[in-house]
Amino acid sequence: MKQFLLGVVTTLVVLVVAAAVLLVSVGSGTAPAAPRPSATPSGTAAPPTDLAADETWLGSVDLTSRDLVSAEGDLAGVRARGTGVRFGADGMHADTLAVDATVPFATVAEQIGSGTTVYAAPDGRAGVQRRATLFGRTVTIRATGTVRADRGQLLIEPETVDLGGPAFLDAIAGAAARALVTIRQPVPGVPAGLVLRKVTTTPSGFAVALDGADVTVGR
Repeated sequence: MKQFLLGVVTTLVVLVVAAAVLLVSVGSGTAPAAPRPSATPSGTAAPPTDLAADETWLGSVDLTSRDLVSAEGDLAGVRARGTGVRFGADGMHADTLAVDATVPFATVAEQIGSGTTVYAAPDGRAGVQRRATLFGRTVTIRATGTVRADRGQLLIEPETVDLGGPAFLDAIAGAAARALVTIRQPVPGVPAGLVLRKVTTTPSGFAVALDGADVTVGR
């Protein structure tokens, strides 16, 4: 009976530690690697034959968290699914790892810079408003554009740009203004090896789906 209880306690500890490690992996702050073929976890991986004495292995893990806060930015509605999860003194390694989450607009705006607002626009588009100096004049640039995953990063490409001034100003400064509201950046707080596959605009932020293979996260 004592051995049985010890086994139950050990299993619970392992699951709690695995949960913490996986959630920390989402907030490690390393930029995503170059895109790889999709490696969405499915089923259970085969147990390793070289497990060290100080390592623990889980065939599959499915974890959720309502909020995740890190130095790189906040995420919401995080779900992490992994297979072949091995962790020990050096950190965690997953044969496959997939993460679904929502990146709040405030997180994206903070990455872009102060004086920036990002919001949902009609038809699945995103709006960007930011203050900038163009040709010695401080202006407010307002733009709406499409949102997609491109080379593992979140990309907002403006379709309309408004400087709030005379039409000739829009024409003269249009290219420079468009560059200032073309947003390309990684999803904050995800480990190396995870690649952004899909992004859509929601009322509260950008819903993102990332996955990768051979994902390693140091402690």
